[in-house]
Amino acid sequence: MVASQPAKASKPSKLEGIKEDSNFLREPLASELLEDTTHFSQDAVQILKFHGSYQQDNRDNRQKGQEKDYQFMLRTRNPGGLIPPELYLTLDDLSHEYGNQTLRVTTRQGFQLHGILKKNLKETISRIVRNLGSTLGACGDLNRNVMAPPAPFKDRPEYQYAWQYADNIADLLRPQTEAYYEIWLDGEKFLSVEEAPEVQAARERNGNGTIFHEGEEPIYGKYYMPRKFKCCVTVPGDNSLDVYTHDVSLIVITDEQGELQGFNVLVGGGMGRTHNKEETFARMSDPLCYVDKGDVYDLIKAIVATQRDYGDRVQRRHARMKYLLHDWGVEKFRTQVEEYFGKPLPASKPLPPFEYKDFLGWHEQGDGKLFFGLSVENGRVKDEGEFRLKTALRKIIEQYQLPLRLTANHDVILYEINPEDQSAIEQMLTEHGLITDPNNLDQLLRYSMACPALPTCGLAITESERALPGVLDRIRALLNKLGMSDQEIVVRMTGCPNGCARPYMAELGFVGDTPSTYQLWLGGTPNQTELARPYMDRMPADDLESHIEPIFAFYKQKRQQAESFGEFCNRVGFEAIREYGETYDPNQVKGTATAGGKGRRHRISI
Repeated sequence: MVASQPAKASKPSKLEGIKEDSNFLREPLASELLEDTTHFSQDAVQILKFHGSYQQDNRDNRQKGQEKDYQFMLRTRNPGGLIPPELYLTLDDLSHEYGNQTLRVTTRQGFQLHGILKKNLKETISRIVRNLGSTLGACGDLNRNVMAPPAPFKDRPEYQYAWQYADNIADLLRPQTEAYYEIWLDGEKFLSVEEAPEVQAARERNGNGTIFHEGEEPIYGKYYMPRKFKCCVTVPGDNSLDVYTHDVSLIVITDEQGELQGFNVLVGGGMGRTHNKEETFARMSDPLCYVDKGDVYDLIKAIVATQRDYGDRVQRRHARMKYLLHDWGVEKFRTQVEEYFGKPLPASKPLPPFEYKDFLGWHEQGDGKLFFGLSVENGRVKDEGEFRLKTALRKIIEQYQLPLRLTANHDVILYEINPEDQSAIEQMLTEHGLITDPNNLDQLLRYSMACPALPTCGLAITESERALPGVLDRIRALLNKLGMSDQEIVVRMTGCPNGCARPYMAELGFVGDTPSTYQLWLGGTPNQTELARPYMDRMPADDLESHIEPIFAFYKQKRQQAESFGEFCNRVGFEAIREYGETYDPNQVKGTATAGGKGRRHRISI
């Protein structure tokens, strides 16, 4: 079988032609970068994404009759969320020199720089690469940042295997074109580490049509993938990564001695959807198989080739691998993967239930050193008033040269900490207005997430990051009023239906619907193992209390012992919730507390 490309008769989308004509991600980006303009053409913008950047317009600064306020978001590619100290300090410098003075931890364990001007793009990317970083493949139609649990447990081999294979799969699926180095480093091939020999061998090894023998991209070809492609590697029971939301998830399987045997494989997850397009939807991944460790790279190639060759290149709304799984079913998908793989796929191994973990606070690494997880509101690393997170991190990393691991809940983990430095680091954090004991954190804030949305995201319909703190205050006030001040609820918000903060796995999800309304989603669970469902459309932001208070009151009245809010919503059903709300009288409940809530000092609000 020979690897195929989109058939001309299928009338592929315009973007397929842009990729084909780009000379492996070079043009028209390279030429337009040399022009003295504030922005790129739309064709160049599409290629720029593969290099890790989005062209944006700050809508707060729009003025009638004037050019848009063009600026660029840069996103880092760092498998498993690893940020070496020199890279963090460089990103911190760049945020001040060329950005908007902040850094943002993404929900895929990367950093984003916002506010970069076109004239400063090359210098910014060059310095990132020269300081052990990369932006290549952080956006675009290819494999994105490969995720892994951020906890640096040195005495638990399964966690070390997850890091190792996240790195190796990232290398396996990294674009091979020289365009990135030609454009941003004047041709200098600057790699921080050499890839493992087995990864290089696997990329070059033919596998029943999984690779191309001509051109610069043996796995991707000149068309790359139909849409973005997302992978993660985790360990049994650890759902710090929203394991069911990826195109491919690998779960480490070890023997009783802790030796790696292979991986369970999940396929077909994804969050993005489009309003009023019923053919688009959020989807949880399905179990596919077990694979021996020696075959894992060939299996990844086979899965990628299946999506590459059979994914929809005509309708981009239908191009993610989740739709291929939905249309084909798991069995047909498995059959095609086996054809590329060359042999049958074994059944999955038994696994324990997945549990959400955030690793906040102080922990032992298992080798005599410590790590510390610090909660960051919506991932925004900045200084504001007495809460000086950005200054604190800079001082600590400069003084102690500590690496970081970023989390999927956009928090930060400092590790390799000597025990004798613990008290000094804790004092530095406290002096900068940060709470170090996770038991003192506000629980709504601790488990919440929001996407950046307005003013810079071009897809945003309404506010998200800037709105969520106020929304949480109002939810907290409702819980206090009902005598439920200690209730934990996973709340997530996005400014559009693309789902970057994964609201469709939340117990209470807000999805931007119109400029002043949100869809309300219910039924995700605290461990992110159930998919939420839409409860109502176009909920006015100003009317949040009238719609949500009856749901909370019903939950308080009818919940079972230890039943989470999401589990309750699924058990009783939406019809019962609506019926209760129709007769609910909020005046029967006496207020018991203000909207304050404990422990907000660790967060940075806008």
